[in-house]
Amino acid sequence: MIFRQLFDPVSSTYTYLLADRASRQALLIDPVFEQVRRDEALLRELGLTLLATLETHVHADHVTGAWLLQQRCGSRIAVASVAGTQGADRLLAHGDRVEFGSRHLQVRSTPGHTNGCLSYVLDDQTLAFTGDALLIRGCGRTDFQQGSAERLYHSVHEQLLSLGDDCLLYPGHDYRGLTCTSVAEERRWNPRFGGSSSLGDFVGYMNNLGLPHPRQMDRAVPANLRCGRPEGDLQAPAEPGWAPLVWAFAGLWEIEPRTLHELSRAVQLIDVREPAEFDGPLGHVPGARLLPLATLASCLDELRRDQPLVTLCRSGARSAQAALQLGRAGFDNVANLAGGMLRWQAERLPVEGASESERD
Repeated sequence: MIFRQLFDPVSSTYTYLLADRASRQALLIDPVFEQVRRDEALLRELGLTLLATLETHVHADHVTGAWLLQQRCGSRIAVASVAGTQGADRLLAHGDRVEFGSRHLQVRSTPGHTNGCLSYVLDDQTLAFTGDALLIRGCGRTDFQQGSAERLYHSVHEQLLSLGDDCLLYPGHDYRGLTCTSVAEERRWNPRFGGSSSLGDFVGYMNNLGLPHPRQMDRAVPANLRCGRPEGDLQAPAEPGWAPLVWAFAGLWEIEPRTLHELSRAVQLIDVREPAEFDGPLGHVPGARLLPLATLASCLDELRRDQPLVTLCRSGARSAQAALQLGRAGFDNVANLAGGMLRWQAERLPVEGASESERD
C-alpha cells in the first residue's frame, strides 16, 4: 500500500493519502481546500487515480477540498449520513466499507466531537484514522456542533481503544508537530482517556476547557455543509493566465519544453547554470540570459516584475531552487523548465552555443 501523511500549516490539519499499489486507486482523508493543488500534484506524480475523498466530520477550522477535487479529478465525496451535508456522493454509516483496489477501510462511527464523526480503520487493523475524536494525548472539543463528552468517551473506548495495542493511530490535527501514536500509548498516557480516568473525570475535564471558537468556524462550517463547494468569498485558487503550467509537489510551477518554445519571446528566460555550461555541449535556449544561481539574489533588480520568468538549468534541479528564490522575492509569475536542457535537447528544440554534432 502507498501511504502519505500531509499537513496544512494554517489549520494544523493532517490529510491522508492511501492507495493500492497494484491498481493505483487512491483515497484522500480530510483534504483541505487551499491544499488541493498540492494533493493533485502528488496524485499525478505517483500515477494514482483518486476514487474518493472521505471526511472524518464537518470541520470548523478549515474548508474541505472535497468538492474541488471532485471537479478536477472526478472523485466521489463520502461523508457521514448524519452530518447533514449537501452534495455528497456517498453517505457513510457505521460498519460500511470503502474499497480502493484490493484494500478497504472500515467505517466506525465515533460521535462526540460532532454528531457525525467517523473514524476509518484499515482492513488489517494496523492503522486507524481518528479525525478529531482521538488526538495524540488529547481529543477534539465537545462544546459545539452537537458535541457530547459522554458520547465521545464511549466512542473512543469502544471503537478506537478497543483495537490492538500495536494499531497506529493517525489524528485529524496536531498542534505540536506530533504525527502518530498507538492504541497502547493512548490507553496508558492520554490524560483524558488513559490510565484510570473515568467517565466522570473525562466529562469534568471537557466541560472546563474554556476554549474560544475556531477562527474560521463561521466560514468553514457552512462551506463544509456544502462539501466545500465555493460560495461568496470562497473561491477556487486562480490558475496562471500567462501559460498552461503544471504545479509540482515540490511547490512550484513547471512549464513543458514545447510550451516554452511557443512562448519564449513573451517571457524572461533565466539560465542559472555556470558560464561553461551555458555555451557547452547542451547549449542554451535562444534568448536566454545567463544568471548563475550563486549570483541570482544580487541581480533581482535587473529583472522585470511585469513579465513572466522561466528558470532553466541542465536538469531542472538548480532552476527549481531559482524559481523558489524568485517567488520568495515577490515575483508572481515564475515557472521552472521541466527537465531542463536535457529534455529541451531530447525534444529536438532549437539551441544556441552547441553544434549539431554535439546534439547528435
